[in-house]
Amino acid sequence: MRVAWIVAPVVGLAACVGALAWSAPDDRGRGDMYRELELFADVLARVEQDYVTDIDDREAIEAALQGMLTSLDPHSSYMNAEDFRDMQVQTRGEYGGLGIEVTSEEGVVRVVSPIDGTPAARAGVQAGDYITAVDGESIVGLSVSDAVNRIKGQAGSNVTITIAREGVDPFDVTMTREIINVRAVSARMEGADIGVIRISTFNERTGDMLAEAIRTVRRDGGTRLRGIVLDLRNNPGGLLDQAITVSDAFLDGGEVVSTRGRQPEDVQRYNARRGDDLAGVPIVVLINGASASAAEIVAGALQDRNRALIVGTTSFGKGSVQTVIPLDGGRDGALRLTTARYYTPAGRSIQGAGIDPDMEVASRRVDPARLERLGISEADLPNALDNESGAQRRGLHVPDDQPPESWDADEDYQMKRALDFLRQGLVAERLRARAG
Repeated sequence: MRVAWIVAPVVGLAACVGALAWSAPDDRGRGDMYRELELFADVLARVEQDYVTDIDDREAIEAALQGMLTSLDPHSSYMNAEDFRDMQVQTRGEYGGLGIEVTSEEGVVRVVSPIDGTPAARAGVQAGDYITAVDGESIVGLSVSDAVNRIKGQAGSNVTITIAREGVDPFDVTMTREIINVRAVSARMEGADIGVIRISTFNERTGDMLAEAIRTVRRDGGTRLRGIVLDLRNNPGGLLDQAITVSDAFLDGGEVVSTRGRQPEDVQRYNARRGDDLAGVPIVVLINGASASAAEIVAGALQDRNRALIVGTTSFGKGSVQTVIPLDGGRDGALRLTTARYYTPAGRSIQGAGIDPDMEVASRRVDPARLERLGISEADLPNALDNESGAQRRGLHVPDDQPPESWDADEDYQMKRALDFLRQGLVAERLRARAG
């Protein structure tokens, strides 16, 4: 199966499958390459002979492969055969673990996003948390894959992770591992007139679940349906084809996204089919700093095509495409390799910069005297690709719209504002103005 994967911002506890042909280096570089391979063999032989303890040759070579790939960018990596099998299971939306997307930042594992309805989400794990130990043993300095292997385990078993969170002392959280059945899409009504569709990830079932969700809100809203809130907050991304399918549901033909590889001719354009499943009903798309990858493709497409008002805070900023290349049919594992960049219909690369909302609305108040970043972004990751267009992420600032001082922290201010914009007719008004 050949499936393009717009990988989540990080290699966490969810993953996917894809394929790509490999091409050999040209003759001009082969001499240099062979000399470097001889150097590697010499170093490996010396380590085997002189290191203070015996080493596992396979583990050493896997570590070398991992080091080479992670030096390229934050999303390229090597998976051994077991990891590759896990990823094939995970992309189907059912896997064992805690339900956390993580990355590595200066040798420390950092949470990008907990997944809705999982042990991590229920335990209050937050985007931006650092995981410093598992069951009392430090994982500082481990690779992401090694750290994730410490966190994973048999469903029903307990694991204690130590969390370092800004502003509080480190603390332990004990959770019970589960088989994570990711409900990619859910739908509900807010009152009788607004449908809310939540997409938490882009796995193999997202498109089908979205079709069901749209039928639900159209049935329940009937002639009173005034608008839709498409909630993509804390969505770490997933499959490219599912991002296209989701965008397709709301667009009446035209471009969704394009990808551009290493060579100028390596350009692919992906278009929506004719027919808008919502027949023009106004849409607000909610995003935040943990909306990444496939979620950004959808937000960028609906923004550039003037189909939706984007509300929230600037997205994560992951604008690269990864494919998974099985090695010897998967028996020797696989490479996850960055092979292209993606662009919105208007030709924007959001790499590092993210998608800026049309209406900036913060989820919590920001003290002007203590401006701080709300979580991490693609640009913060080691070896992140540059934005080739020169676009940069907006600097620290007080959000345009934030909760009042008396706001109940348990209430969803961004959702309230999205509902206000729809009920006040602001969405249709802004989209007409932008089109004109």
